[in-house]
Amino acid sequence: MPHVDPEPPASPSAYSARTYDPAAMREHYRAVGVDEAALGSTPFQQFTRWFEEAVGSGLYEPNAMVVATADAAGRPSSRTVLMKSFDERGFVFYTNYGSRKGRELAENPQVSLLFPWHPIARQVIVTGVAHRTGRDETAAYFRTRPHGSQLGAWASAQSSVVGTREELDRAYAELADRYPPGEQVPVPPEWGGFRVVPEAVEFWQGRENRLHDRLRYVRTPGPGEEGWRIERLSP
Repeated sequence: MPHVDPEPPASPSAYSARTYDPAAMREHYRAVGVDEAALGSTPFQQFTRWFEEAVGSGLYEPNAMVVATADAAGRPSSRTVLMKSFDERGFVFYTNYGSRKGRELAENPQVSLLFPWHPIARQVIVTGVAHRTGRDETAAYFRTRPHGSQLGAWASAQSSVVGTREELDRAYAELADRYPPGEQVPVPPEWGGFRVVPEAVEFWQGRENRLHDRLRYVRTPGPGEEGWRIERLSP
């Protein structure tokens, strides 16, 4: 049977306490547009420029991105994580491989990343395939994490059901006793990185009258090195 949305409330009085109207919430963008001729030759060059500008603008956590995955049946899920590195090979983040996103990427490595830089009227959307990073690369990054974050990676069986907050705090306290500050914490075997190798990268710039600029790089395989085609999308 087709999905049917639930009936709306019988009376608007059910929402009498509401003091906002989402339909009336809008920003009028006035940003300068994006000129194709000024774009970097690869999406990584262009992302570097925009990322530096996002950092320079004082944007809170400009490396925060929404990671969207889907399981083998196509059921989607999304969450915000922090990008920890990027280069010509792709965009890297770290997680517990037993988490929901880790399990879904094992079933279906197709993934989408979204950098929501709303304060500067920009966003970047990456679509591609996720590959696990090597253990050496994972360990090198793990060593740079704060001591507490290293313990947290052990204490939390990410995405699994936990009975109480006290259970989680107790697990952390036991680990803190076992590995006091200054003592090396081993890398959890089920914790590591994913590198998202992009197949397409879209750069979105808000413009006046909702006529936004959308420029997309699409990977184009060739006889030698792969290249990139740039196309403009209607807003």
